[in-house]
Amino acid sequence: MEVIKIDNVYKSFKIYYDKGSTLKEKILFKNRNKHEIHKVLNGVSLNVEKGEVVGLVGENGSGKSTLLKLMTKIIYPDKGSIEIKGKISSLLELGAGFHPDMTGRENIYTNASIFGLTKKEIDDRIERIIDFSELGDFIDNPVRTYSSGMYMRLAFSVAINVDAEVLLVDEILAVGDASFQAKCFNKMQEIKNDGTTIVIVSHDLNSIEKLCDKAVWIDEGYKKLEGTPHDVIAEYLDKIMNKNVESKLQHETELEEDSEDKENEQKFENRTGNRDVEVRLVKIIECDSNEEKYIFKPEDSVKIIIEYVRKNDELLESVVGFGIMRKDGVNCYGTNTYIDNASKVKLNKSGIIEIFLEKIELLEGEYTLDIAFHDEYGKPYDYIRKIKEFSVYSSIKDSGIFRLKHEFRVK
Repeated sequence: MEVIKIDNVYKSFKIYYDKGSTLKEKILFKNRNKHEIHKVLNGVSLNVEKGEVVGLVGENGSGKSTLLKLMTKIIYPDKGSIEIKGKISSLLELGAGFHPDMTGRENIYTNASIFGLTKKEIDDRIERIIDFSELGDFIDNPVRTYSSGMYMRLAFSVAINVDAEVLLVDEILAVGDASFQAKCFNKMQEIKNDGTTIVIVSHDLNSIEKLCDKAVWIDEGYKKLEGTPHDVIAEYLDKIMNKNVESKLQHETELEEDSEDKENEQKFENRTGNRDVEVRLVKIIECDSNEEKYIFKPEDSVKIIIEYVRKNDELLESVVGFGIMRKDGVNCYGTNTYIDNASKVKLNKSGIIEIFLEKIELLEGEYTLDIAFHDEYGKPYDYIRKIKEFSVYSSIKDSGIFRLKHEFRVK
């Protein structure tokens, strides 16, 4: 049964440069009323079934929270329609409606009544709300004396104790300390098991993957992708990783234009060697798309590209090697051209070395890449540890380092 139906929704806001607040200012300073239109959502459509938990992911400013506010009818779309069946409870801004001079207990009654509960219903739940908030004797103190953590705990406790058929949640899975966060997450699991339809906006991707049945990636106001949380998060992280890499490369290019030698000294950490050969650039390419990427699946074909400069005119050959380490320090793989074919590589004044991996075949996890130019005895010309970081995602959860070809035989 379809509970939430969002059909081709558009939403934009007017951004005023310096809007006059009085009639006099509006007349005298007409230019202050100039504004620009900021488009937040562009034709977003989404259907949510009864009892389904959907996570909205995306960068800040992508339109996730605006979409949630449209569902609660705090604001309305410029175009399109939103239909929701059932009683709605929302956790958009924790503590909205709290009065600072009222006690925590008094604010429970006020806030819960906003959610539509009668006094009798609040009476029946108030001890449960207080116990969940862990405020103890502080519940009868004015909330202006509360710390921010106490304030948020009370607001969360009220909101999740309202019986609702649809729960809309915005960035509240990081409430309080670690133990209370775990308590909140378990409560969300309990609400999910009760059959409540939930839509969550969060940057806590781990919680989204554990809690949600489906994830939707909102990117610059458009619905970029919808699917299983694992696959959507992997694609989203891929964009973020590549965006960070592009930003880093752009920054490095600017530094190189200012001072190439200085940039090369600062570019790589964990570096040893006499620099007879110097690594200038390393990047990892996903072969099918021929694009630079740093998130892969085990079956992906990968190409490592190394740009180098030979600074010693008498050095004409070198051994080239690479190694892969897991983030926790476990050595996963390492080899070089001398081991592979018992020969060294002829060097140009400057050039490119390409390393092809038919399948990356690492299990899900985070890894680092080492690159080295050295002689046949291992003396480094340029050896750089952890020059690149990359991740492997898999739909199959295993342990270890590699996925081995195997079969289980039961006799």
